[in-house]
Amino acid sequence: MSGALARILFYPTLAYNVLMEKISSRRWFDRVDRTVVLGALPFRSMTDTLVERENVRGVITMNEEYETKFFCNSSEEWRAAGVEQLRLSTVDMVGVPSLEHLHRGVDFALGHREKGTSVYIHCKAGRSRSATLAAAYLIKLHRWSPEEACRELASVRPHVLIRAAQLEMLRTFHQQVCGGLVP
Repeated sequence: MSGALARILFYPTLAYNVLMEKISSRRWFDRVDRTVVLGALPFRSMTDTLVERENVRGVITMNEEYETKFFCNSSEEWRAAGVEQLRLSTVDMVGVPSLEHLHRGVDFALGHREKGTSVYIHCKAGRSRSATLAAAYLIKLHRWSPEEACRELASVRPHVLIRAAQLEMLRTFHQQVCGGLVP
């Protein structure tokens, strides 16, 4: 049922995101550090900006396929632009990225960090699914607590919204990668 509701609400909520970017201080994407750029759906028209200005050579897509079908680059189009895509499909609004997805996404981002290139982590709005993965990246990179990672993201992208279930998954991730120790 929740997946069906997410599909019904996809276009109205996407329109809301576009409107909020136009009338408020929300930006479509924000740089978290030298590697990670956290943002909303990367429309095809943004490809050159992401590749040339932001040095994006990796894209982590937290969306389900139907969300990116019409407005975003396909894997082949990303590849033609010199960008590697990793899709970690997670249901919109109520979805929580799995531990497997968090580990795969963080490893992907860290691989690009080693190469000196950037990764664009996105979902529809760049607020919840993608922010959860970006927080996991910060946890592993800095050995921060989930709360520290979420505070850092909120300082960069104030409209980030990590819900209770996502925070709980980040606590489990933290336990796995840091042994439960808070730095």
